[in-house]
Amino acid sequence: MAKKNKRDVNAFSRFWEFIFNFIVGIFAFMCVFPFAFVIIISFTDEQTLAQNGYSIFPEKWSLAAYEYIIQSGDQLVQSYGVTILVTVVGTLISLFLISTFSYAISRRDFKYRNFFSFLAFFTMLFNGGLVPTYIVISQFLGLKNSIWALIFPLAINAFYVLVMRTFYRTTVPEEMIESGKIDGAGEFRIFFQLVLPISLPGLATVGLFSTLAYWNDWFNALLYIDDPSLVPLQSMLMRIETSMQFIASNSQLSSSVGLLSSLPQDTARMAMVVLATGPIVLAYPFFQRYFVQGLTVGSVKE
Repeated sequence: MAKKNKRDVNAFSRFWEFIFNFIVGIFAFMCVFPFAFVIIISFTDEQTLAQNGYSIFPEKWSLAAYEYIIQSGDQLVQSYGVTILVTVVGTLISLFLISTFSYAISRRDFKYRNFFSFLAFFTMLFNGGLVPTYIVISQFLGLKNSIWALIFPLAINAFYVLVMRTFYRTTVPEEMIESGKIDGAGEFRIFFQLVLPISLPGLATVGLFSTLAYWNDWFNALLYIDDPSLVPLQSMLMRIETSMQFIASNSQLSSSVGLLSSLPQDTARMAMVVLATGPIVLAYPFFQRYFVQGLTVGSVKE
């Protein structure tokens, strides 16, 4: 009788496991399908798309959209390099500044923690505006047409500072810090050897958001970058999109009719999405690994 009940329980568990997996699978498909559909459209012939509309299985495939974008040649590769450099260096600088600042104001024995917390919170409510920021970056700091003009404006985010401060307070126990002091460790050694290893989930989250901010940034390049060799990927794709819109809006000109007929407008937009999103999508699993690693690292057993 006991064996029969055990088999019934196992069958019931497998049934609900199948149901839950099926629901999660549908949700995952709903998340992945839009991006996959964008990739399909980017490889669709422009004339076929205009005649038949969007389709999962287009009648004619084409690489015209990617060929049109790749016509920029070395500029595309150079823009990719600038974006990758800005993203990697900027994320590392951002993580260092945010993690150290938030750790300092999370310590209850830091005398001025409330003052610096207020400074971070104040910048979330008020800022100098675009004109003073431009003057500081371009004239006072002299960063115009410099790679640092793409890094410093996004180096620290007050919201991420407050998030990490809360993370330290709820995750890092005071007993661990006290034990480090008893063993003779200084503040930097406690931070780098004791605090950071158990703070990987918070650091991975902030790092992911910072990476996305640097990778998708085009506005700072619009303000501070005139040198073509320093134009990032998003800004370059935006300029291609602007030129396409200009040609389309002036199609009544006799010199533009032939060019407009061969211009892959909709498919090129989708190809831009693929080129701009693809690398960051491929990089996400590396952040996911640090999420899992951080969640499995133990701290203090009481």
